[in-house]
Amino acid sequence: MSNYLSELNSISALERLKPVINRTSLLYNARLSEKYECMVYLKREDLQVVRSYKLRGAYNMICQLSEEQLAKGIVCASAGNHAQGVAFSCKKLNTRGVIFMPEITPKQKIDQTRMFGNGMVEIILVGDTFDDCLKEALAYTDANKMTFVPPFDNYKIIEGQGTVGVEILEDLPDTDIVVVPVGGGGLAAGAGSYLKRTSPAIRILGVEPEGAPSMFRAFEAGGPETLETINHFVDGASVKRVGELTYPICRDVLDEIILVPEGKVCTTILSLYNQDAIVAEPAGALSVAALDFCADQIRGKKVVCIVSGGNNDIERMQEIKELSLLYEGLKHYFVIRFPQRPGSLKLFVNNVLGPTDDITRFEFIKKTERESGPALVGIELRSADEYAALIQRMEAHRFDYKAINRDQTLFEYLV
Repeated sequence: MSNYLSELNSISALERLKPVINRTSLLYNARLSEKYECMVYLKREDLQVVRSYKLRGAYNMICQLSEEQLAKGIVCASAGNHAQGVAFSCKKLNTRGVIFMPEITPKQKIDQTRMFGNGMVEIILVGDTFDDCLKEALAYTDANKMTFVPPFDNYKIIEGQGTVGVEILEDLPDTDIVVVPVGGGGLAAGAGSYLKRTSPAIRILGVEPEGAPSMFRAFEAGGPETLETINHFVDGASVKRVGELTYPICRDVLDEIILVPEGKVCTTILSLYNQDAIVAEPAGALSVAALDFCADQIRGKKVVCIVSGGNNDIERMQEIKELSLLYEGLKHYFVIRFPQRPGSLKLFVNNVLGPTDDITRFEFIKKTERESGPALVGIELRSADEYAALIQRMEAHRFDYKAINRDQTLFEYLV
């Protein structure tokens, strides 16, 4: 850790940030504590001013720029949360900001960024991915001699994110384990370095989405590598390449990296909302979603899960519910060719479906063959245990079927 200790002073950063940020709550969660037989506390960065921890790093860097740099303005590239932190900082410090966002960014995040900037920022939508967006932002920065504010790979950004760790230990000095989401690595590096330096016995568990394991792969490879493709669903923690600065710090401070399926993240989002009244975005739910995968090692411990953000677009909730049902084994899609005999659909409904099974989708794939053509059928079960009986009844009544949940190509094409 010695190579970068001199660069990171999160205690000083917290003093700079105090007039700007919320000191977010560290709340004991009885439901999760009982479930995992430990003491679970949630660090509620979803309650931050911009509903994510990203303000900490952005403001910490921008407020230390020279008057000349502030006069020329700043540039950033972001899929949402970093953009909001930068926009808020621009308004607070009265400096002009140009914010590049991918064209696929949810409207809610674009509107929030514009609102926090309140006339001080220009938003430019470009490219289908963050990488496309970043390339354009860097070119614009050079052409206009402005200052680029990176989302994670900068010591002042890392130092600002580290203030989350300062607050955790101030509120719960005898913390045993901290579970932290990992995207580019800024939060994990910042909070992790402070926690390990202050309390070396603390275990720090990093969590990445299964479809974007950039830090996990970097650990395997011995350095950052660019992933060819990633799943962008957990947008706040899905990057193709982790930082050159964040990687060695994370390598030192993370005791383990846990990969969590996107469907499990969705189940956790719904559980936090329905049972705890917490609105978490996918990246914000990562730390809680990981508890199932480390249940043995957290038993009897004081565990802090960092809920990193709450910028969840309500329009995504149907997709979140669908992915959760698929992951939990409660929703199944089939291509079914009904027998060419009268009453086959009635037979399917009356004799194949169980008493609590529900058809949620039914459409003939070939519109001209409604009597004998294949149909796409979606069935929702009350319990995943009922799947085997459903299949057994389909086969007993000689229905020709193909289950497509795990056939990724066919599933994406039909569903």
